[in-house]
Amino acid sequence: MAVSIEAFNASWLKAWSDKDVERLVSFYSDDAVYKDPQTAQGLKGHEQLRAYLTQMFAATPPMVYEPDETWAIVNGFCGRWYCKVGETGDDNTLRGFDLVILKDDKIAVNEVYLHELGGTQ
Repeated sequence: MAVSIEAFNASWLKAWSDKDVERLVSFYSDDAVYKDPQTAQGLKGHEQLRAYLTQMFAATPPMVYEPDETWAIVNGFCGRWYCKVGETGDDNTLRGFDLVILKDDKIAVNEVYLHELGGTQ
C-alpha cells in the first residue's frame, strides 16, 4: 500500500463525514462487498454501494467520524472509530469497527460493526 493504513483510514472516514458518495465509492474496488447492520446480506459493486450511500446520507443528520485505532491484518486492516451525530455532535455517539480487506489498494471487503453510546459523550 502506497500510504499507511492510518492515513488511508483517516481519509476514508473523512469522506464518510463529508457524505461524499463519489469519493467514498472511489475507495472501493469495482466488485467490493459491503456489509453493515442495515445491509447484513451485503451490497456488491459500485452501483449498489452508490445507491445505498446516496439514500442513507439523504436520511441521516450530520455525522463526524473520528479514527481511533487501526490494526494491520493480512491483506488489510481493522479500524475502530467514533462518530458524533447531529448538528452539534451531541445527539448521539456511535463506536464502530471496520474489517477491511484490500485488493490493489482498494477496499474489496468492508464489514461494519457498531453500537450506540448515547448522547453527549
